[in-house]
Amino acid sequence: MKILMLTPYLPYPLLTGGQTRSFNLIKRLSVLGHEITLFSLVKSNNERRYVGELERFCKEVKVFNRSEKPWTLGNIFRTGFSFYPFLVIRNWAGGEKRAIAEKLKKEKFDLIHAETFYVMPHIPHTSVPILLVEQTIEYLVYRHYADSHRNSFLKPFLYFDVLKMKYWEKRFWGQANKVAAMSLEDKQIMLSQLPNLDVDIVPNGVDSDFFGESVTKRSKTPIVLYLGNFTWLQNREAVEVLVAKVWPRIKSQIPSAKLWIIGKDAQKFFPDLSTDDIRVEEVDDVRLVYQGASVLVAPIYGGGGTRYKNFEAFASGLPVVTTPIGIGGINAKDGVEVVVRDQPEDIAQAAVDLLEDSKLAAKIADNARKLVKNKFDWDPIARNLSRIYEQLGRV
Repeated sequence: MKILMLTPYLPYPLLTGGQTRSFNLIKRLSVLGHEITLFSLVKSNNERRYVGELERFCKEVKVFNRSEKPWTLGNIFRTGFSFYPFLVIRNWAGGEKRAIAEKLKKEKFDLIHAETFYVMPHIPHTSVPILLVEQTIEYLVYRHYADSHRNSFLKPFLYFDVLKMKYWEKRFWGQANKVAAMSLEDKQIMLSQLPNLDVDIVPNGVDSDFFGESVTKRSKTPIVLYLGNFTWLQNREAVEVLVAKVWPRIKSQIPSAKLWIIGKDAQKFFPDLSTDDIRVEEVDDVRLVYQGASVLVAPIYGGGGTRYKNFEAFASGLPVVTTPIGIGGINAKDGVEVVVRDQPEDIAQAAVDLLEDSKLAAKIADNARKLVKNKFDWDPIARNLSRIYEQLGRV
């Protein structure tokens, strides 16, 4: 099938969950015989050097510039005088809507795949079926940001923006011919808002073979790992809880333990955390830290989406301790494929138990590896998405 795919980022390099998702699906969809024309947004011209990585799997790749920084005066001003929320304004690219209209006039596409609701304003009126894929329910994520904001003066403006976001997110769900959610939980939330919505599930996943490939040995020193994209508030909050309430309890019981805080912009957001016992940095190959660490500890309390760190840790043979919210969207059972605890002191004790009981850690890790291989590998996920394409393209 001929697919016009729209993403709010260039799906390479694989620095964020969205990039990882889109790249892995594009790669596999091309093998399944789909012809993909990709329209993506970039924050700087520097990103254009990666276009060739996508052209290996796409018929054509076109990129459009959005503003390099989100909180510009222009974006704030335009949001204040627009019906659209900040997220849409921030991801608006001049010229993309016109380019899409011209492309639709010149070529016949079977389907438009829109990745995230905030690329939808770029789509002109068309009879081509639209599949809208929601990587998370954005208004819930931003509502959590507003709830957590410490500036009482700004809070009313943030909540008003959340209301606009909820309105447009629901409206674009309704305009699409089909919506894809990441999890059953997200699907149920969507249906609670729009009971007649046509929703399927296309979850996030992992390249089991890539993360299962041995690239280093497990450290003999007990290593507690937290990994994430720290531009996301939920990840920064988790580190704050980890460092203040979880890590001291672990360290008091296992004095030789070390803490690794790894991921995008780690040093930017946590410049003062590095010590002899705490490593803070960004790495080129995350497999080195997944396979070198002893346990992933993720005290996540902010909702939204499914967690790539869980999939990647599972596929790497690393046991995970997290919260009920942190494991949301993944059908992993407490005590079988993961350890789930809610309170920081219980999270700390669970991590200590795994660090001290190698047989328990190995059992949890082995069960988790089997889970992602059977249910969350990109290959079956891509085949399911291909099936949705075929069904929707016949509408």
